[in-house]
Amino acid sequence: MLRIARGRRGYSVAGRAVLITGAGRGIGGELAALLHHKQASVVLVDLDRDAVDAAAAALGDRTLAIAADVADRSAMRAVIDRAADHFGRLDVVVANAGVVPRPATVRTLDGQDFDRVMDINLTGVFNTVRPALDHVVAAEGHVVVVSSCAAFAPGMAGAPYMISKAAVEQLGRALRVELAPFGASAGIAYFGIVDTRMTHDTLDHDELGRELDDLLPWPLNTRISAAQAARTIADGIERRAARTIAPAGWEPYALLRGAVNVVLDSALAHDRRVHDLLRKVEARTTASPYAGHDGSRSPIASPLSTVRPQHAPSDPKESLS
Repeated sequence: MLRIARGRRGYSVAGRAVLITGAGRGIGGELAALLHHKQASVVLVDLDRDAVDAAAAALGDRTLAIAADVADRSAMRAVIDRAADHFGRLDVVVANAGVVPRPATVRTLDGQDFDRVMDINLTGVFNTVRPALDHVVAAEGHVVVVSSCAAFAPGMAGAPYMISKAAVEQLGRALRVELAPFGASAGIAYFGIVDTRMTHDTLDHDELGRELDDLLPWPLNTRISAAQAARTIADGIERRAARTIAPAGWEPYALLRGAVNVVLDSALAHDRRVHDLLRKVEARTTASPYAGHDGSRSPIASPLSTVRPQHAPSDPKESLS
């Protein structure tokens, strides 16, 4: 029988080099500060040069700030090389950068918005982790990929985000097994709603976002701060945890998702509140007659909000991490 391995404890970050994407603010910025306080050397990577420079300057020595787009594969390869050269090692990588679009159904979603979410949330994680793996293996280090409770939550009106985070979960699971023979490890971080400016923009300050938020029952609507999310990741690194999840109310759902989602999807498909909300979403993002072919919208359609990078000036953390 397969043995279920427990996370190895006692992995101190002191004296180690840690790279974090989406580190200009939000969860990434909080995590950089926390690990730096624990005596790690920290590489902060963010699309927003001013934000990442300011975050690194606030921490002081043992930092390196790099402005880069995680969607750019060659740029991220150069980032990893620079980080390893600067500190002489690279022990831990946290692929945290991500984006979220405003609500849209698959029928009315702009194809470019879909691509942008995938480019950052999924391909960006690959671009961050893949070139770092030789360094992580040499150091017998640890990788964290930030997925989301959205990976197993219903995907209506937010399919690109849910799809990307489910794929990141699978990437993390593969890494966990593939790195084990070499003494390295990987973990997946799952968050529910993280209380950031992006959450306010997506849920609180948007009428349809508020209606979506209202559909979440307690405790799934419980919010955590970026600092709480960062502490969860840091604790997971120090335990080499295979998975971390916050807030704790999502844990039963995560464990029982196979059974719960069969019932939940059926209930949502017959819920008139959901039907009304989806009609409103589609009314705001009217599909082009050609949407089934190229994903474009007609010129008269109400614009879907631009997909906002987690590591861009607006805010570095999506509402469902």
